[in-house]
Amino acid sequence: AKAFRGKKVHGEYDIKVEQAEFSEINLIAHADGNYAVDIQVFRNGTKVVRSFRPDFVLVRQHSFSMAENEDFRNLIIGMQYAGIPSVNSLESIYNFCDKPWVFAQLVSVYKTLGPEKFPLIEQTFYPNHKEMLTMPTFPVVVKIGHAHSGMGKIKVDNHYDFQDIASVVALTQTYATTEPFIDSKYDIRIQKIGSNYKAYMRTSISGNWKTNTGSAMLEQIAMSDKYKLWVDTCSEIFGGLDICAVKAVHGKDGKDYIFEVMDCAMPLIGEHQTEDRQHITDLVVSKMNQMLSKTPIPSPQRPTATQQPQSGSLKEPEPNKIPPQRPPPQGWGPVQPQGMQSQSQEPLQPQRMYPPGQSAKPSTSQPQRPPGPTTQQPRPQAQGPSSTRLSKEAEPQPQPPPAPQPAPQPAPQPAPQQKPQSHPQLNKSQSLTNAFSFTESSFFRSSVNEDEAKAETIRNLRKSFASLFSD
Repeated sequence: AKAFRGKKVHGEYDIKVEQAEFSEINLIAHADGNYAVDIQVFRNGTKVVRSFRPDFVLVRQHSFSMAENEDFRNLIIGMQYAGIPSVNSLESIYNFCDKPWVFAQLVSVYKTLGPEKFPLIEQTFYPNHKEMLTMPTFPVVVKIGHAHSGMGKIKVDNHYDFQDIASVVALTQTYATTEPFIDSKYDIRIQKIGSNYKAYMRTSISGNWKTNTGSAMLEQIAMSDKYKLWVDTCSEIFGGLDICAVKAVHGKDGKDYIFEVMDCAMPLIGEHQTEDRQHITDLVVSKMNQMLSKTPIPSPQRPTATQQPQSGSLKEPEPNKIPPQRPPPQGWGPVQPQGMQSQSQEPLQPQRMYPPGQSAKPSTSQPQRPPGPTTQQPRPQAQGPSSTRLSKEAEPQPQPPPAPQPAPQPAPQPAPQQKPQSHPQLNKSQSLTNAFSFTESSFFRSSVNEDEAKAETIRNLRKSFASLFSD
């Protein structure tokens, strides 16, 4: 926290730091983006709980270990749920909660670069104790579950001890991995903090095969291109790691073996820890500056997901189907908005479906109009093939029979065959009004008898419409 004193975001906003362990914090997050973090602090020997809303999170503690009370993945999930930016990313931190999962990423890197550029140690994964039957070459190092700082790691020299360890794995009810034991000269650690690189060599003095336990001598070594390739490649896994470190072993055979990669929870070592903390501080401030410059972007995220699909569903059909047919239905404009979207689309689809089926008839529709004036009965037949809109005008004619005025109209009984289509007439008001306007203009060219017959037909249809809307 002291490293952030005097730091400002964009040189204007002061940074207030709240530092605590995972065991001392709790949180609540809502899907609308609201969240609050509770922190337990001691003031004059009294525990006090304070709530605040962090804008950024720097994680420097392991979020999961199979040791007792060391599982804080629920807090990582909560911060991800709240959308709090962090270093490293919360996705990568959650992915680091299982070392075999991380090692699987190293295997993919090994397959890409090859053993010469990326010398990864051989490892075998056992999902449970039942599969620990194959006897590996000894000695081996057995790693049980997910732990840190040398916990859960055992060196096995023969198959008898291996069987005993398998029984221990059965009690833990977790996975295990085995690696060949490397008789090493020293350990190598290459760390990367933002754009700063450092390499260290650690040699055990106490003679313990775990160089991170007991007495060891640590010294900084030159950063070679080989080491830089290792850490740069590993920093690309899980979407990118701002802070990471690669651990390797240099064996007495003169070969290097990469066996682990660490994330932002890595401990700082060496004589330059203060400098490393400053690099972490600068990295966090730069991330906050980038986040502040992108503050206009989260604003579109405030509209709920239900609004975006609604707007999209309205915009997609309108430019494709509705605009070319909007001018005709102006007469029945107030009726269409009362229907559902499916209703507004139904009159559009029949209008497009009829022309292909009657593509040959529209050409013959004009010659059929002259014989129409003889009687009123062929009138519906002439209207059917005349156009797609006229074909819809013939649909409401099954209802004119109850009308008393036109006596010859009950004769066109073929129209009841179209009664199954009479139900969608409620959704075809647009096409009917268009049909009226079209047929009125076409019948002005005909004789006086045609005008009288047309007037009677229109009156009957209006009555049928009145009965439909009254129902």
